[in-house]
Amino acid sequence: MTNPQRRARRLAGLVLLAGVALAAPGVSGQQARAQAVGGAQSIVPPGFQRVTPGATTPDRDGFLRRWLLLEPINKPNRSNAGFTGSYVRQALTTPYFPGQLTAMPRDGQVVRAGAQPLAWHALESTAFNVRLFDFAKALGKPTYGVIFWVVTIVDSPREMRDVRMAVGSNSASMWWLNGQEAVGLFNDRRMVMDDVLSDRITLKKGRNVIRGAVINGPGLSDFCIRFLDAQGRPITGIKNDVR
Repeated sequence: MTNPQRRARRLAGLVLLAGVALAAPGVSGQQARAQAVGGAQSIVPPGFQRVTPGATTPDRDGFLRRWLLLEPINKPNRSNAGFTGSYVRQALTTPYFPGQLTAMPRDGQVVRAGAQPLAWHALESTAFNVRLFDFAKALGKPTYGVIFWVVTIVDSPREMRDVRMAVGSNSASMWWLNGQEAVGLFNDRRMVMDDVLSDRITLKKGRNVIRGAVINGPGLSDFCIRFLDAQGRPITGIKNDVR
């Protein structure tokens, strides 16, 4: 068989495979796009594990480890020194993709931030902090000059009043509970446990949706988050899930 014939046969095989994939029952166009984003859905970054069926609970110190993480949005910043409150607020409240503050994403779902197709990944951190830098690096995505969006669900067995959301992040970040801004961390900072506490807020009985956005220029990116009760004790009697 000549080289041109081999190339022709190889091309025909690729076309056939593509046709089978497009026609396969149960594979949506969105799923196909997710699979096309660097084949990243099969990768488990260092410091993470796959999400298992059923809800989990916070760790013994109350930290939420199960998250939906969006692949990073490009936002070039040569330094973290300019992360003033006004800059961070403007950068993290700019609409980048549909349903940014309203929709509940799904594992493998692809959204478009400008020209960037970005996939959501359901992952569980093996440590109290969620290492966004390692997440991006493992997927071959930009690690500097980026914005990470994250979402999780907390299911509370009862209404809990006067609790505080306790957050640490590297670098700046903003956080929302059930669509309402709860806490912001501004300026260049390293991730410190309970670095900033929200005002006293209420976890409603049942489903509560937490969203966060972390912005960073050079350096590592990570965060940690938990809820503290009115006496400042970690809240562990809640469920944590991403669906």
